[in-house]
Amino acid sequence: MKKSILAAALAVAFAAPAAAHVTLDKGEAAGGGYYKAVFRVPHGCDGAATTRISIRVPEGVIAVKPQPKPGWVETTRIAEYAQAYENHGKVLNEGVVEVTWEGGPLADDRFDEFAFQAKLPDDPEIMMLFFPVTQSCTTGEIAWDQLPVPGAGHLPRPAPGLMLTHGEGGHAHHH
Repeated sequence: MKKSILAAALAVAFAAPAAAHVTLDKGEAAGGGYYKAVFRVPHGCDGAATTRISIRVPEGVIAVKPQPKPGWVETTRIAEYAQAYENHGKVLNEGVVEVTWEGGPLADDRFDEFAFQAKLPDDPEIMMLFFPVTQSCTTGEIAWDQLPVPGAGHLPRPAPGLMLTHGEGGHAHHH
């Protein structure tokens, strides 16, 4: 019962339009499957052009591969995972925990998308994943890193969230 209440609260938190925020193109995916995470950046920082996007990868999301983007240089930060994960018969103890694109610049009156592929956790206890984003611009930065709390109301700088679905046959294996 607690899970369904939390899921409902989180769904409501993400149902409101978030046109001014960095968001995921698709907000729902099958747990245990591969997912192309496409982050939409709708504007710069208070009129300034975006020059860097950095996305933190939540624990349990593994096998991250960033998509190259013309005019931008992507880098990854590798670190140890909190636990070992298995992927294609191999045990993974470390992997990509942050992806950064630097370049552009992306003018304030334009939008763009930044993407990576990853394998999602297959744990029915995990209903939501959050990907904190730091958007750096020519005159500052914005951290899209706030996490929803049931009953807390509107968040001015929410982290992009992904709702996981679980069930029989939900193990997509698309690369």
